[in-house]
Amino acid sequence: MNNLCADIGYRSVNHYGEELCGDHVDVVEQDDNSTVIVLADGLGSGVKASILSTLTSKIISTMVAAGLAIEDCVATIAATLPVCSVRGVAYSTFTIIRLVNNEEAEIFQYDNPHVILLRDGSSYDYPKTEMNIDGKRIYKSRIRLKENDIFIAMSDGCIYAGVGKSLNFGWQRDDIISFMETFYDVGFTAKTLSTILLEECNRLYENQPGDDTTVCTVRIRKREPMNMLFGPPSNRDDCNKMMSLFFSKEGKHIICGGTTSSIASKYLGKQLVPSMDFPDPEVPPIASLDGVDLVTEGVITVNKVLTYAKDYLEDNEKYQHWTNKRDGASLICRLLFEEATDINFYVGRAINPAHQNPDLPINFSIKMQLVNELSDCLRKMGKRIKVSYF
Repeated sequence: MNNLCADIGYRSVNHYGEELCGDHVDVVEQDDNSTVIVLADGLGSGVKASILSTLTSKIISTMVAAGLAIEDCVATIAATLPVCSVRGVAYSTFTIIRLVNNEEAEIFQYDNPHVILLRDGSSYDYPKTEMNIDGKRIYKSRIRLKENDIFIAMSDGCIYAGVGKSLNFGWQRDDIISFMETFYDVGFTAKTLSTILLEECNRLYENQPGDDTTVCTVRIRKREPMNMLFGPPSNRDDCNKMMSLFFSKEGKHIICGGTTSSIASKYLGKQLVPSMDFPDPEVPPIASLDGVDLVTEGVITVNKVLTYAKDYLEDNEKYQHWTNKRDGASLICRLLFEEATDINFYVGRAINPAHQNPDLPINFSIKMQLVNELSDCLRKMGKRIKVSYF
């Protein structure tokens, strides 16, 4: 077993004037190390296309999750989907990426733009085997995974971006490759990479997409543990136990809260040095402590992180804020969203007397709710989460 994992992120924009997207993405985890990703593109746009693409992705992902061979799933869906008598094309096209034990990728492609694989900073021309299933031409590939591989699957809305507007013949696949190669070494998450490509497509469409457009990115990376300490323990006698467990864990260490960082400073025998910089007036300044990767204020900062996390799971419109700013919330976001794969939360249940002021909208239950909601958001991002209370 290797130490690799998959970061998966996708986004769509609807055909201009349509409320529903004719593309659909399903991600099904077979176990901790095997995942199936299906991107389906329904013919046309609107309700009909949405139903067809949703059915296609659901059928394939359900069959694969049940343990059926990919070939059988592809044969079933290829035989099931009719062909439009007018246009001569299938009512739904699809791309399947199956990650097996995070060691190998199986890719099946039917009438969608071929998956782009970026390896070592440039496009990698992986082998494809042509299959004919019920008269439908399907391409199959098997690829051994390598750290930092980036797979980009997309619907044909991407390659038609700009047709008749900013570009005469659309955005060619080679142009998309060149555009995405520039972001290979930046370290962006899969969701952010999908967002960047989708925003460029939307720009070429002049914000009036002529087709449903979807991008799904899979980024292969090593597992990276992260540890976050939030609040002092309810029993003062547990301070050393909490600190010992926290600092004994592998990976980077984040401490949130003034009292908590003071306890850590005493435990480490190091001086806590507050910063006087305010990169964001809405977020309290950070501090530095030798032996800790990041020290921030508590509830206000973590609440800002939660706001960014919720946006990340939706449209990811605020990624330019937290990827560039130097305030405590943005720094935590980069560590948790981009770097971490396995996150250990150490949460103290002590009640802060300052939070009992009736004029302040902060109390113990809100603090616990912050932890629960942030944990849920991170799990939805594909992170492994463990929460320990003291």
